[in-house]
Amino acid sequence: MSIDKAVLRFAGVMVLLSVVLTVYVSPLFVWFTVFVGLNLLQSSFTGFCPAAMVFRAMGVKKGCAFE
Repeated sequence: MSIDKAVLRFAGVMVLLSVVLTVYVSPLFVWFTVFVGLNLLQSSFTGFCPAAMVFRAMGVKKGCAFE
């Protein structure tokens, strides 16, 4: 698995987790969804993604999106 796929999977899990927390815990967890979305948006423009840095440090092989 490449960093690109790992980041997308991680973002998908975080969005689903935030939806579950919003429904069952507090409506304020919708801000977690907003944070994940904004992070995805800014990384598409800048190429900077903290999750990609963590996956790289864990030894996940490089992809083409997050060099």
